[in-house]
Amino acid sequence: MIIDVHGHVSAPSELYAYKAGLLSHRGAHGRGGAGISDDQLRAAVEAPHPSFGNQSHLAHLDEAGVDLQLISPRPFQMMHSESPAKLVEWFTAETNDVIARVCALFPGRFRGIAGLPQSMERSPADWVGELRRCVQELGFVGATFNPDPYEGTQQPPNLGDKFWYPVWEALSELDVPALIHSAGCRAPARETYSLHFIQEETLAVVGLLNSSVLTDFPDLKIIVSHGGGAIPYQRGRFQPGAIRGGGRFEDRLRRLYYDTCLYTQDSIELLLRAVGVDRCLFGTEKPGTGSVRDPGTGRWIDDIHHLIADIDWLTAGERKQLMETNARELFRL
Repeated sequence: MIIDVHGHVSAPSELYAYKAGLLSHRGAHGRGGAGISDDQLRAAVEAPHPSFGNQSHLAHLDEAGVDLQLISPRPFQMMHSESPAKLVEWFTAETNDVIARVCALFPGRFRGIAGLPQSMERSPADWVGELRRCVQELGFVGATFNPDPYEGTQQPPNLGDKFWYPVWEALSELDVPALIHSAGCRAPARETYSLHFIQEETLAVVGLLNSSVLTDFPDLKIIVSHGGGAIPYQRGRFQPGAIRGGGRFEDRLRRLYYDTCLYTQDSIELLLRAVGVDRCLFGTEKPGTGSVRDPGTGRWIDDIHHLIADIDWLTAGERKQLMETNARELFRL
């Protein structure tokens, strides 16, 4: 079985029209709803889409042999930095409801990963109500966590800061993992949201490993998207400090988990060698940014299953760990 832990919901355009309405009236017209039918939800998953190489979400999964995909909100859509906070809360809840309905319409093919209403106008303690609703009422198996809810407009606290502790506490209590994944990026930041993802994942790894978070919350399960940002590639930079402190940086890295949402074989191999196969989970973000065919190979750029299949030093047991067992155990599937 192939389990993809890094997928995002393919929703009808009505969900994003709903978002545009919220941003236009700034809450004056109330929460309302997107008014999406089951047929529209099915079409969003089954119909070809120009953003996905004119292929449907379901066709991408079928072609890649993905049996089960864990789906979360499209990160760049989450508008965590918008004001007032109720806009973020309403749109997050509406998106999570859409995810729950997609999972119900395609039983056994999708499981939900919750978005959190991470407005910095509220305390993190206020965000976890939506997490509890998603896990306890909607059957979701994890949550995405944005380390920069300001979306580049201000500097948030480091992930080692106690500011975030209400989220870690709730995740530990509910026994569900968090997938570290940044969201949008706005001026005055210089980078695009894709580069912002990598930068924030890099900062997240360092912030967590240089803090007492994983000691204070020994049951906390954290997965870092996109292979841990730049950290596996730059791990040698952090080795001297770890040795001076009486350890090795590789050992610290193994306190977290990482997905394989990297689009070249050598990058995936580097990740697996740096942290170990037992700390990695198969993730593709398919369909999404990488759903473009490589003119040299004819493969989709996000055909990560092919990249892993081409790694000749993996044993059969390690492949099963990577593609299925690690996810099954971590998410209690």
